[in-house]
Amino acid sequence: MTTSNESEAKRPLKLNRPGKLQLKKTVETGQVRQSFSHGRSKAVTVEVKRSRTFERGSSGRMKEVTEAKAESQTAPAEAPDSAAVETVDEKTAGKHPQLSAEERASRARALEIAKEEEASRRHREEEEAKRRAVEAKHAAEERARREAEEEAARAKAAEEAERQAKLEAEQATAQDGSAAAQAQPAGTPAPQKAPAKAPARAKDDSRPATPEEDASARAKRKPSAPPKPTQGRRGEQRRRSGKLTINQALDGQETRQRSLASVKRQREKQMRATHAHQPHQPPQKVIREVVLPEIITVQELANRMATRGADVVKTLMKLGVMATITQSIDADTAELVVEEFGHKIKRVSAADVEIGMRGADDDPEELQPRPPVVTVMGHVDHGKTSLLDALRATDVVAGEAGGITQHIGAYQVRLASGERITFIDTPGHAAFTEMRSRGATVTDIVVLVVAGDDGIKEQTVEAINHAKAAEVPIIVAINKMDKPGADSSRVKQELLQHELIVEDMGGEILAIEVSATEKTNLDKLEEAILLQSELLELKANPDRGAEGVIIEAKLERGRGSVATVLVQRGKLSVGDIFVAGSEWGRVRALVNERGEQVDTAGPADPVEVLGLNGTPLAGDDFTVVENEGRAREIAEYRQRTRRETEITATARGSLEQMMSRIKEGEASELPVVVKSDVHGSMEAIVNSFEKLGNEEVKVRVLHSGVGGINESDVTLANATGAIIIAFNVRANPQARQMARRDSVDIRYYSIIYDVVDDVKAALSGLLAPKQQEQFLGYAEIRQVFNNSKVGKVAGCMITEGQVKRGAKVRLLRDNVVIHDGTLKTLRRFKDEVREVKEGYECGMAFENYTDIQVNDQIECYEIQEVARAL
Repeated sequence: MTTSNESEAKRPLKLNRPGKLQLKKTVETGQVRQSFSHGRSKAVTVEVKRSRTFERGSSGRMKEVTEAKAESQTAPAEAPDSAAVETVDEKTAGKHPQLSAEERASRARALEIAKEEEASRRHREEEEAKRRAVEAKHAAEERARREAEEEAARAKAAEEAERQAKLEAEQATAQDGSAAAQAQPAGTPAPQKAPAKAPARAKDDSRPATPEEDASARAKRKPSAPPKPTQGRRGEQRRRSGKLTINQALDGQETRQRSLASVKRQREKQMRATHAHQPHQPPQKVIREVVLPEIITVQELANRMATRGADVVKTLMKLGVMATITQSIDADTAELVVEEFGHKIKRVSAADVEIGMRGADDDPEELQPRPPVVTVMGHVDHGKTSLLDALRATDVVAGEAGGITQHIGAYQVRLASGERITFIDTPGHAAFTEMRSRGATVTDIVVLVVAGDDGIKEQTVEAINHAKAAEVPIIVAINKMDKPGADSSRVKQELLQHELIVEDMGGEILAIEVSATEKTNLDKLEEAILLQSELLELKANPDRGAEGVIIEAKLERGRGSVATVLVQRGKLSVGDIFVAGSEWGRVRALVNERGEQVDTAGPADPVEVLGLNGTPLAGDDFTVVENEGRAREIAEYRQRTRRETEITATARGSLEQMMSRIKEGEASELPVVVKSDVHGSMEAIVNSFEKLGNEEVKVRVLHSGVGGINESDVTLANATGAIIIAFNVRANPQARQMARRDSVDIRYYSIIYDVVDDVKAALSGLLAPKQQEQFLGYAEIRQVFNNSKVGKVAGCMITEGQVKRGAKVRLLRDNVVIHDGTLKTLRRFKDEVREVKEGYECGMAFENYTDIQVNDQIECYEIQEVARAL
C-alpha cells in the first residue's frame, strides 16, 4: 500500500463496467469450448498472465522493464543504457507512487543475494583455473616421463639392432669362408682378410662443437638405408626378421627380429627330423590312481579314469552289466572296470569321515591323576541307591516311582580328605540289563551291593557277569547288616559259587559290611575304593579335546535335549562343538550334579550338557571336533547308518514268506508307539517288548522317542491301529483331543512292571485260542431203520453221559474209529430234541454217512476253545 498520494487513495469506488460491480482484473480471461466424442462438450476458462521483468539500473536498484523500454531496445536508434533507464524512470515516476519500506528491504535483499552469487561464481572460476593449472603441470610431467621412456627404448632397440647386425655379419663371414675353403683347390693359399680400418681419434671433448660439426654429427646419426631383402630358396623374397618398433617404422628401418612362432616351428622341425631316424614307439599309457566310493556313476568313473564314457559302458557290457552312463554301480563292479583299464584302485568308504576324529594317543608325560568312576550294581531292592544316598547325603529314592531307580544317575562325591569319587547308579531291574551293561563299560571299579538278609539273586549274578566281561575289579558291599536276619558269612559262601573269593577266605576281593540306613562302615567302603583306584593308577590328559560317554539323554521343556555326559579324557568347555552319536551340537551350558553351572569339566566329571540338536542314545560316544562342518558331516553319516540298520532289522523275511503267513493267519502283530521321558527307559521298554513275542505273535514298535506325546504320534497310531505307551510323559492338549476324536488308546505308566504285564496280556489276546476236545457220552446202536427222507437212522441207547444235537461224533466198530463226523439229527420218538441223557433211547443220523450197523458204538464230543497265554 502507498500512502504518499492521498488523492489517489481517496478515489471513489466506481463500476468497471456499467451496471456491474467488480474488482479490476489483473489477468485477461477468456472461455474456450472443448468438444469430445458422442457429442459431449465442455467450457474451459483460459487466463493469460503478463510476466514482469526486472533489471538493475544505473543507480544499482532493480527496475521493472516496461513495454516502452522494451520497444526502445528493439528500435534501430542506438542509445546508451543509462539514458534508457533514466527515460523509464522519468516515465514511471509519475505513474507509480514511492516504494514502501518493505519493498525497499526486499529489493535490497535481492541485491545482496545477487552480489553473493557473483562472488561465489568468481571464486568457482578461480578454483577451476587453479585445478586446470595443476592438471596441465601433471600432464607435462607425464609427457616428459613418457618421452624419457621412449628415448630409453629407442636406445635399447638401437643397441639390439647393432648387436644383431654384428651377429649376422659374423655368421655370413663364417659361411663364406667355409664355402671358399670347399671351392678352393688343394695347395691354393686362402685369401687374406682385409685389414680393419683404424678407428678415428676421438675429438677433444673440452672444446665446444661448432655449428658445422653439429650438422655433420646429425648427418651421421641418420638411419642407414634398410638392408635389401634376401632371396629364399625358390627365388621368392624372405620374410622380414626382427621386431619392428614405431620409431623404426617412422624412420624407414623395417628390420624385425625373429618371431617366437618362427623359433617354435624351427624346433618342431628339428624334433621331427630327429625322430624320423628313430623307430616308431606307441604313446605310453598314463596309469592313474582312481578313488572309488561305495557307489559311483558310470560317467564319474569315466572322468576319474580320463576315459570316454562309451568305453566304460562297453567294458561293463563285457562283464555282463547293462548300465547307461547316468546309472550308478557299486564299488566291486567299478573295481573290475578299473582293473580292465589298468589303473590303480583306492577304495574309500563313507566311514572315512570318522578317521582322525578322536585324535592321537596321549603322551605318558602329559597324563595326570583323575578320580575313579565307580558303578554301583546289584539286585533290585538291595539298597544300591540308599547306599549312594548315604555317601552323598542326598535322597533320590523319594523321587523315584515305586522306590525303583528308573534312570542312570551320575554323581561326584567329595570326601573329607579332598579326594573325589564319581558314582554311577544303575537300576537293578532285569529290563535295564542293557543300561547296566553300558554302565559297566565306562567304569573303573564295580561296587556289588548284596543284601545280607537276602543273599545273591538273579540280577546279582548278571551284575557279576557284566563286571567280569568289562574286566574291572569288584568290591562287595554287604548291605542291610543292621537287620536281624543278616548273615555276611552266607553271602561270602555264595560268592564262591561265582568265583569271587573274598580276602577273609584267601582271595583278592574286598568285602565290606555296611548299613545304608545306619551309615555304618561307609568310611571303610570309601577307603577300599581309593585303595583300589591307587592300584589301578588312573590317569588322563586334561589338556586336549574332550571325549566321553552319554550316560543318559532326555528332552526337557524349555531346555531342549539334555544329555548327562561322563568326561573320560580332555576338558569340556562352554562353546565347544561336539558329536554325540548321530547328533551334534554346541555346548551352551554345563550343569554339575548340584545344579550349578560350570564353565569346564575335566576327566571323570559328570555334567549335564545343553545345546544338542537332537536327543542322542544312551551309551553313545561324545567327542569334541574342530568345526561345525566336520560335526555335521559325521552326524549325517551316522544317521544314515542307523536308518539303514533299522530298515534291515525291521525286515520280516521275504515277500513270499510274509504273504503266505498273512494268508494262513499265522502272523499277528501288536503295533505300539512308545514315548518315554528318558532314552534309557525307552530302550528298556522296547527290549522287554522284543522278548515277549514268539513265532505267532509279537510286538511291533512303530515309533519310539523321548518327550511328550504330540499330534504326529496320535496320527501314526490312528493310521496303523496302534496303542500309545506313555512312560512318565503326558500328551499335549491337541494330542489328547485328537486321541478322543479318533478313539486312539493312550496308556500312561510310571512302573515298568505294569507296562510289561499289560502288553503281555494284549499279546495273549492275539494268540489263536487252543481247541480242546470235551467228551459228552457213549451210545449203542440197537437197531437200524431206513427212512426215505433221511436215509439210515440208528436206534440207540445212551449208555454213558449225554448226546447233544450238532455235536461231533465218532463211529466205533470193534473199538476202531471208522468215521468221524457231525450228528445230523437227534430225535426221541418223532420229536426233534436238543439232548438225550443216559438211560434213554433216541434216534440218530450222521451227516453224509450211512454205513452203520447194529452193536456199533457212537462216541459223542464237542470242541471248546481255550484262551492261551504267553
